[in-house]
Amino acid sequence: MNLRGIVAVSGRPGLFKLVGQNKAGYVLEGLDAQKVKIVASISSTKLASLEDITIYGEDEDLKLVDVLANIAAVKGDIPDAKADPAVLKNLFLEVAPTHDQDKVYTSDMKKIVTWYHLLKDLPLFSEETPGAEGTTEGVKAEEKGEKKVVKATPKPANAKAPSKTAQPAKKASMTSKKGV
Repeated sequence: MNLRGIVAVSGRPGLFKLVGQNKAGYVLEGLDAQKVKIVASISSTKLASLEDITIYGEDEDLKLVDVLANIAAVKGDIPDAKADPAVLKNLFLEVAPTHDQDKVYTSDMKKIVTWYHLLKDLPLFSEETPGAEGTTEGVKAEEKGEKKVVKATPKPANAKAPSKTAQPAKKASMTSKKGV
């Protein structure tokens, strides 16, 4: 499941795809039927990537991606977010049996089920995460005894470009533009 670039915005319902960024904020496109484009302010808006969201667990936190995959694997009909809270709790006991029942509220369960219904029809829900393929290929190559070629790392973002004063000065033109 490839959820890269899909974000939840604080204070706004639904999910958004991160399209880009400009100096005013993040450019987001709604995943619902309206495909509304908005610009969310960098300073006041909080974005949460679905790849990074976790759910409280009894021993360790559960990744949202894994819970959504478990919901997709459930046989039968997935209840709507407006369903009875007992039905949602039973669903979560099935798809995330080690979730912390004291810390995961019914409102959280409703939000996750709503997100599932938004994502299930999108093509990115069924495709693999791009980073997952590369890691398995590297492990297989090491097991076979092959050497893996490592590409040069790019310059860090804080590396300075040479300034104009560090470059050699241009020669002055000796001809006049006015014509003599």
